[in-house]
Amino acid sequence: MSSTPLTPAALADLPPALADEAQRHWACIQDKAGAELQAPLAALTGLPALARSLACSQFFAEQCRRYPAWLVALAADPHPPMDHAALRARLGAPDADEAGFCRQLRQFRNREMLGIVWRDLNRQADLAQTTAALSALAECCIQVVLDWYYPLLCADLGTPRGQDGRPLAPVVLGMGKLGARELNLSSDIDLILAFAESGQTEQGTEHQEFFIRLGQRLMKALDVVTPDGFVFRVDLRLRPWGDSGPLALSFAAIEAYYQDHGRDWERYAMIKARPVAGDIAAGETLLADLRPFVYRRYIDFSAIESLREMKAMIQREVKRRRLQNNIKLGAGGIREVEFIAQAFQLIRGGRDLQLQERALVPVLRALGELNCLPAEVVPPLLDAYRFLRDSEHAIQAWQDQQTQELPQADLPRLALAAAMGYADWPTYLAALDRHRDVVSAEFSEVIAPPGDAPEARPEDQYWRGIWRGDDPVEVVAQRFAGAGHEDAQEAARQLCELRDSDRIHHLQAAGRARLDRFMPLLLAAVCRDPRPTRTLLRILPLVDAVVRRSAYLLLLEENPSALTQLVTLCGASPWIAEQLARHPVLLDELLDVRGLYQVPDKQTLVSELREQTLRVPLDDLEAQMDGLRYFKLSHQLKVAAAEVGGSLPLMKISDYLTWLAEALLGHVLTVAWEALVDKHGRPRRADGALCDPDFIVVGYGKLGGIELSHGSDLDLVFIHDGADDQPTDGARPVETSVFFTRLGQRIIHLLTTHTPLGVLYDVDMRLRPDGAKGLLVSSIKAFGEYQARHAWTWEHQALVRARPVAGDAELGRRFAALRESVLAQPREPGPLQAAVRDMRRRMREHLLPRGYGTPEKPLFHLKHGFGGIVDLEFMVQYAVLAWSHKYPALAVWTDNIRILEALAQAGLLSPERSAALIEAYKVMRAQGHRLNLQQLPGEVPLSEFVAERETVIAAWRELLGDDTPQDADSQQGADSKQKP
Repeated sequence: MSSTPLTPAALADLPPALADEAQRHWACIQDKAGAELQAPLAALTGLPALARSLACSQFFAEQCRRYPAWLVALAADPHPPMDHAALRARLGAPDADEAGFCRQLRQFRNREMLGIVWRDLNRQADLAQTTAALSALAECCIQVVLDWYYPLLCADLGTPRGQDGRPLAPVVLGMGKLGARELNLSSDIDLILAFAESGQTEQGTEHQEFFIRLGQRLMKALDVVTPDGFVFRVDLRLRPWGDSGPLALSFAAIEAYYQDHGRDWERYAMIKARPVAGDIAAGETLLADLRPFVYRRYIDFSAIESLREMKAMIQREVKRRRLQNNIKLGAGGIREVEFIAQAFQLIRGGRDLQLQERALVPVLRALGELNCLPAEVVPPLLDAYRFLRDSEHAIQAWQDQQTQELPQADLPRLALAAAMGYADWPTYLAALDRHRDVVSAEFSEVIAPPGDAPEARPEDQYWRGIWRGDDPVEVVAQRFAGAGHEDAQEAARQLCELRDSDRIHHLQAAGRARLDRFMPLLLAAVCRDPRPTRTLLRILPLVDAVVRRSAYLLLLEENPSALTQLVTLCGASPWIAEQLARHPVLLDELLDVRGLYQVPDKQTLVSELREQTLRVPLDDLEAQMDGLRYFKLSHQLKVAAAEVGGSLPLMKISDYLTWLAEALLGHVLTVAWEALVDKHGRPRRADGALCDPDFIVVGYGKLGGIELSHGSDLDLVFIHDGADDQPTDGARPVETSVFFTRLGQRIIHLLTTHTPLGVLYDVDMRLRPDGAKGLLVSSIKAFGEYQARHAWTWEHQALVRARPVAGDAELGRRFAALRESVLAQPREPGPLQAAVRDMRRRMREHLLPRGYGTPEKPLFHLKHGFGGIVDLEFMVQYAVLAWSHKYPALAVWTDNIRILEALAQAGLLSPERSAALIEAYKVMRAQGHRLNLQQLPGEVPLSEFVAERETVIAAWRELLGDDTPQDADSQQGADSKQKP
């Protein structure tokens, strides 16, 4: 029977040798086909995609020769769906005979591979679509095999059951490329077999034995080569204990293994792990339990040494095995791209949740966004990766062989070049070399050895001798004195105490080695500080805190700039030093000097928080609390660094700390709300509509006034707009009042619970209606009635600094309107003055220590002293209460500075007096911030701030009269949150 050749148009893009190859294969296919297929095949002769597939893939040509009908079907529908359901449907009902089933499975695989090769070689599918299709095919085949053998084994051995009596399904974890949905054309599949619970079947077979048998049948069905080929090569060596371990393990055994014996390379492997067959939900549970093994909670510099060893091993292997022709294992190959991504995942994935991805492409993009890689490096690295993976597929498509070696013969070289879109081999090879150079250059930069070994610097050698020697305190003190220490004796005493302590002598060898490398670096670094003793004594508690968690020492050793920042910041502020010693995880923040001294705007802050909490389930309260606390601590450190570094003025510092609190409160409200709605459903408003959430958090005091400082607590009030007598709409309904009370309680719990990272904020709820005796959460109606009828003057004073900081925007606007209406009530000046003066006197009596302003104690208390911050705040509050009914603009603002500006605009204060009060307020608050960071009391010599105090006193006397003695600084004050 004569054949119909491929048309010149179909062959136009192929070089002559490949065109001849395509014609030869096409003739064989037509010779093999029956008469009924000749006409359908002849209709395909003009397809360039057919010619390219035949020319570039002998596997494709062989399958078409054996099964010409497959080619006809493929040409009719070259883009069938590749989801699990569609694949199962195309497979059809599994054959009841084992041999027939295995033959059916292999033919199914080959038929699907035909289409995948066609689409890949002709770029009708991109890399992601090709690897996803291959991965879906593998998952389908694994599941079909499990479904076929599981009931047979149950009949022979009994059914494995959990404690609840339900049958236990196997869990198959896909590792490597299968787990990441990145399978290549001829990839093996790395699997781990697991089962949820140990036990016995009703016939007495141990569950482990049952699932080992199932695993053996899975391997045989997929891996064994028959005349029809194979389905997928199976590799089970990544399981715990490798080849020497059982083929299947219980969840408990797997968790115990990784906890007690897991190595860094196994963390590296587990990054891509994914349940691919069996009980998918149980598999996700297992991986969630293993996540702490894979991803350390924060930046994990303990992995650096292992990764450096892995990198060196890769480089040695390339050299030893002469792998330059291997596009996976050779220099600049696929494995190096994978190493770049996964190294950062191991180190930073615990904190930067966007790195907890299995697929490589999104990880590389995230590394650019996180500045782990230079932004300009990522696009060429992605291009190189795609080029290498496409080349890998073209190599493997040639004969369906698991190889990444560049071909040596002319014809397969020409086929590879053509598949990649190049006219000849030299042109393709030049492009390949360019891409491999990009990868190789970046690979050499990742986990690079430290630039300056400690031994290379004489000063470090000098301090090494002091640290590792056994010189007595007196000798060490002499050396410290010679190095410029201002209190050499005390520095020597504390250093020797640490050096000679039992906890240092009992360190394991690796930890002691790290400490011995780090301490000379530290001792040399502090000598470059203006006050080395002070700085060293502030840092030694940190060293003591992390001495058994030496990964932090490695972080500082590996990053000289981080050590420099540590010395600078601890020298500038004992508060920062204390925070770092209490929470060493904050050392991670010292790595990025640019980000350390820059703070984002409010919207960026909210976006960062959203990104960091996106992958943490809302119902995982422990993880949520840890994430929120770290977020707060890290940003507090940034603003403190910016403050001591002089890059942020006072107003910006308060703004930023306030924005930080607002962002955190907003997220805490979301977490608490979702938990209660899941349990009880949504509450209702009076009109019957569901609340969403019709709840606000109102900030008072410094939070309300946008004046938070380091360590401030939060004065909060909770308000809702639900109908108290209506039940929620969930399966376990409660009354609306109960719901919102529990919501408030949960918010407080999330804020104040002590975790290893401390509390999020201390919270004071005493400013709510009726104080500590009142309801935790008030309705907006009840709050308004209380403020109108029952509130004391001091509560209206507090209301001046109240504003919604989280929750429902519409309810927040209603609260703001209610607040302004309360503040604008007409008040008699005389009684109002008396009430404000009385409250100020009582505060001074309770809160100002005795003796201030006397010869024995010539000090001015910045906050409570006469002419201090609180006096100015009380004046502002008086002015708002006295004049808002005539000047509504006064009630709009909650911060003192803008209220003072509004008073000037209204003509109630002269512009000069307003400006002087604003300046006095700023300079006293700025000094308070500085003293706070130095962990010093908020007091200065009486000789300071004289002009500022006189400004405040003069304004006080003008607005409120002078009922305070001249020696008022010696008096005491009262807690403004205690009702008269």
